Amino acid sequence: MHTILDKALAATAELWPRLAAIFAWIARAAAVLDNPLEQSGSAVRARYQDFSERLSARLNAPAGESIRAWASHFLKITRSYWPGLFHCYDVAGLPRTDNDLEHLFGRLRHQERRITGRKVATPALVVRGSVRVFSALLTWLQPLSPAQLGQVDPVAWREERRQLDKLRQARVLQRRFRQHPEPYLAGLEERLVKLNLPP
Repeated sequence: MHTILDKALAATAELWPRLAAIFAWIARAAAVLDNPLEQSGSAVRARYQDFSERLSARLNAPAGESIRAWASHFLKITRSYWPGLFHCYDVAGLPRTDNDLEHLFGRLRHQERRITGRKVATPALVVRGSVRVFSALLTWLQPLSPAQLGQVDPVAWREERRQLDKLRQARVLQRRFRQHPEPYLAGLEERLVKLNLPP
């Protein structure tokens, strides 16, 4: 085993200095974003801006050739995330990553598979996802009592039902086209001709 490792290390020896430099820059970025002093979002943004400028200067220097491709990619990705990167330092309880959100959707997907036996999302989840995800989350945190359910505004409830029904009707039309395309297209053509006829 030692022989295999020695051979592998010898074969990749020229890559290690570049990797060490890249990981040093990543550690600096993580130290700024970790925010151990619990500074505000604007202060963290200023410190990270300074870090980005130093990395960019290094990228353009002759000594930075070894990390140029990585640094260009890193700065490009950082710019794409920049608008929402620092809110978590100003909003209490806002997670810094979306890992919790991904875990939530994974849990919901797992529950749907267990209930329905399907490997993919059910059409009902696609159509009623805005309601089903929210209700599943509430049920996991703390089930609602009948008194709480009775406090729902009937007008808002009817409007939500109306919006969901519009989505359901769109899915019904898709099914009609897949099952009987000729009559569906003929109906559309007839409607189009009526629209183009002069009054």
